[in-house]
Amino acid sequence: MNFDEIIDRRGTHSNKWDDMEKVYGVSAEDGIAMWVADMDFRSPDCVQDAVRAMLKNGVYGYYGDYSDYREAIIWWMQNRHGWQVNPEWIFTTHGLGNAVALALQTYSEPGDGVVLFTPVYHSFATVTRANNRRVVECPMVIENGKYVMDFDAYDAQMTGSEKILIFCSPHNPGGRVWSRAEIAQVAAFCERHDLLLVSDEIHHDLVYPGNAFVSTPVAAPDIRNRLVTLTAASKTFNIPGTHTGNVIIPDPELRAKFHATMEAAHADPANFGIAMVRGAYSPAGAAWVDELVAYLDGNRQLIESGVNAIPGVRAMPLEATYLSWVDFSGTGMGMDDVKARVYGQARIAPDAGARFGTGGEHCLRFNFGTRRAVVAEAVARLQDAFSDLQ
Repeated sequence: MNFDEIIDRRGTHSNKWDDMEKVYGVSAEDGIAMWVADMDFRSPDCVQDAVRAMLKNGVYGYYGDYSDYREAIIWWMQNRHGWQVNPEWIFTTHGLGNAVALALQTYSEPGDGVVLFTPVYHSFATVTRANNRRVVECPMVIENGKYVMDFDAYDAQMTGSEKILIFCSPHNPGGRVWSRAEIAQVAAFCERHDLLLVSDEIHHDLVYPGNAFVSTPVAAPDIRNRLVTLTAASKTFNIPGTHTGNVIIPDPELRAKFHATMEAAHADPANFGIAMVRGAYSPAGAAWVDELVAYLDGNRQLIESGVNAIPGVRAMPLEATYLSWVDFSGTGMGMDDVKARVYGQARIAPDAGARFGTGGEHCLRFNFGTRRAVVAEAVARLQDAFSDLQ
């Protein structure tokens, strides 16, 4: 796969490129889009072939017989993540944002508390509030340059009105790959406070050498009666526009409740997304992901070394994802000044860290899932924008 291929996404209804000026004031003409979490790479041939087969048939009717789709998911989870999934555990939703919303509607009531270890993916809070649930922020702390969870503090925060914990594994935006021990602590915390654990594992395939992702149901099998796991091929294979995600629920009681919500919403997945996932979760797809991660690792090293060369600026060392979490607090500047330099002078559009909740106020999140030359240009622009600090 040629990850250095030039693909111009401007004018293609790309949220990342065509909405950049409206959201961040950076023109796509000479700006670099590094905010929305999709990549600028073509999906692999195994995905493209699945779409071509549908086009050749030319009839786009209602999808039936999901057995081979579920078998593809089962194969992937077993071979890539050591997790044995049964087909009846799998629900397919309109992406994982939809999955989170449906989980909130299924397992909580308006006014209930939803726990988030912040900073964390901003849509968790957005969807929680839109469903009239209460966001309970449990800020993480930084040790040795990485986020860790402070369960003594979290235990003291709980009031008994909290019903759900949404856990991001691997973590976005910090890029942590949680250890078995840490996941066991999360599970114990949920048991102590009678919380349903919703584990969003959308970035589980994008893990860098030296790190080993462990799925929550594998690390904490004893909490299956309070566990809902979310997975998707969307980040891995750059197909988020299909809005196809999976909710995997081993416990029969939890599964029956979720099924009722799905029935009430009359929610069915689109056939193009189903076909793409079937093609992606295959040996050819696995080989492509290995190439992708190796390429992204080069981008990761480039952006981390380049950003860390700027005095007072620090990129959190990533263990997973293609999203670099950069802290500007060491510069002594206010974020208005930082943003003026990044968005205005450097003409780069990363995601604003404050969107991710408490702990993100002095940070920006840079998406480096793009050509190496673009990442190098972004690094050069950032170093120039802060050259007076040298």
